[in-house]
Amino acid sequence: MKKDNNAIVVTSIIAGVVLVVALVALFVVNGNSNMSNTVTVQGISTIKAMPDRVSVYFNIQTNGTTSKEASDKNSEIYNSLEIALLLKGFDRKEIGTENFNVYPNVYYDDGRQVTEGFIASRTVKLEFSSEDSTKLTSAVDAGINAGAGISYINFELSSDIQSEYKAKALEEASKDARIKADSVASGFGKRIGRLVSVSVDEYNYMPWVMYSGTGSLDMGAEARIAAENIRPTTQDITAIVSATYKFA
Repeated sequence: MKKDNNAIVVTSIIAGVVLVVALVALFVVNGNSNMSNTVTVQGISTIKAMPDRVSVYFNIQTNGTTSKEASDKNSEIYNSLEIALLLKGFDRKEIGTENFNVYPNVYYDDGRQVTEGFIASRTVKLEFSSEDSTKLTSAVDAGINAGAGISYINFELSSDIQSEYKAKALEEASKDARIKADSVASGFGKRIGRLVSVSVDEYNYMPWVMYSGTGSLDMGAEARIAAENIRPTTQDITAIVSATYKFA
């Protein structure tokens, strides 16, 4: 009786394994069948965008024996910079501090760590309309004369314009994907059916850096020359969309 029970158990296990293998095989076959009845395409669009904002990043760095001294010196330069920019015709709301830090001045001398006073560092951003790009040189002069270095000069898209271009680029990429899918289907004598899946692979936008410096006052002359010769130009914005369609 015991041997009969063992035989039944073994037979049941074998039957179960066979059933599982059959189900897996069926799933794979159906999966391959479904995949062979679809087409995946990539839609790409590139549109020209004219930046509507100019951004100038100033760097103010000061030293002091105490953190307060370093901070106070930094604030003095910032106040001078703000006044100079206002006198140049910029609006107060166009000027803002991006970050401000005070930290110990630590360096190494003959392999020995030395702490000497404190450093206060501030990044100030001036952002204005690209229609006023002729004011760029006066902005750079105001910074240099106040004792601030120039880190970057960028042409950028405002958030509203960026959203507008993003929507347009993605729409065009989606249309391109559909055109490609229709063409592939036509080549095989088929028609495109329902959309199975879609993914946004890329939407490419970065501020256009027209000048990049160390933020040091020693680079002031280079920054001014760059400002005199910078003119806004259109830039490419690219969107890529992947779409999978089922053949009708």
